Amino acid sequence: MRRLFDRAVEVADPMQSLHRALPPRPDGRLVVIGAGKASARMAEAVEQVYGPCEGLVITRYGYARPCQGIEIVEAAHPVPDAAGMNATARMLDLVGTLGKDDMVLALISGGASALLVQPAGAITLEEKQAVNQGLLASGAPIGQMNVVRKHLSRVKGGQLAATAHPARMLALMISDVPGDDPEMIGSGPTVGDASTPDDARAILERYDIEAPQSVRDVLEGQSGVVAPDDPRLSNVENVIYAAPSQSLEAAAQIARDAGLNVRILGDALEGEARELASDHAALALELKAALTPDDAPVLLLSGGELTVTRRGDGVGGPNAEYALAMAIALDGASGIHAIACDTDGVDGAAEVAGAIIGPETLTKASKAECSPETALSRNDAHGFFETIGDQVVTGPTLTNVNDFRAILISPER
Repeated sequence: MRRLFDRAVEVADPMQSLHRALPPRPDGRLVVIGAGKASARMAEAVEQVYGPCEGLVITRYGYARPCQGIEIVEAAHPVPDAAGMNATARMLDLVGTLGKDDMVLALISGGASALLVQPAGAITLEEKQAVNQGLLASGAPIGQMNVVRKHLSRVKGGQLAATAHPARMLALMISDVPGDDPEMIGSGPTVGDASTPDDARAILERYDIEAPQSVRDVLEGQSGVVAPDDPRLSNVENVIYAAPSQSLEAAAQIARDAGLNVRILGDALEGEARELASDHAALALELKAALTPDDAPVLLLSGGELTVTRRGDGVGGPNAEYALAMAIALDGASGIHAIACDTDGVDGAAEVAGAIIGPETLTKASKAECSPETALSRNDAHGFFETIGDQVVTGPTLTNVNDFRAILISPER
């Protein structure tokens, strides 16, 4: 199970894949910018092909990579900080000086929403942080969170690309969003968006997220989000060169080579982690019951972006919560194992990729006097798996193609 996950991460490593998306280096001025958990690795891959480049890239603390010319700035994720805000201001100043003969190479990956920070109107950083924390705890899908983020920003929703006009721009993206919508990757700093402030306000109301007066003022005024047909985006090309589907297929090939019957359930699954886990457990049990001793093992693969509605005070994340809820639903069923991990190596609030479960999971918990039901009620899945020793810890993977889930169903021999 771990080998499948490692392969899914490996195939999305920018050092292995980005060079295929790069055009020949332009003759004129080239400025490289970027943001996201994979952006420093992407910058490193660019300079592997182009040599030293001018530019500025913002990544998560601990995710910096050595570059020859591109400046790498580390900032906070998932809640933004002053380092990200100051670096974003410098990035806007940099691209704002470019002319029609210049070219911008923008490197965008998941995490850019928090790392590109430039609050709109009179919103302070502290107020932006509070709204962001509220969104993260609300259980709102990533797409809806990003709509709000765009309308509270001076850089998201196409505004970064508009600032670089009239320079040409090529944005290379690693997708971490269901459906691979460029508008949603990092809140679309290089992509126009048709949403409105009314949409953002409705999302805050739907999830009962408190908004200070400065936020309400911005959402009642004229948004800076750039329309898809805005002429300032006419010189922009957005390319997704790595996506969850590619990673799932790479893992699937390993499994097929090993003689497994592989079924891919989709790379864009959304919803509450514990609810999807219950559905997947029921499917696994149904398939298990139908297997004969001569059948090949079945492997179910899926990706997407699950959410957790925060109910307790534990340390959790959508992948660990999915794994914990699945272990409870399977109740020690024989022959069924599963892994659920975030490909960036960070699941929710913990520096842990995810967890592995099997028929022995609940037995281990009983021996450790650790209640899985209590852990789930407190959103403390990471605490649970740390106690029984079944966390998956990778450290920074330097890429991000969303969540990876695999369920292995073996017949009784």
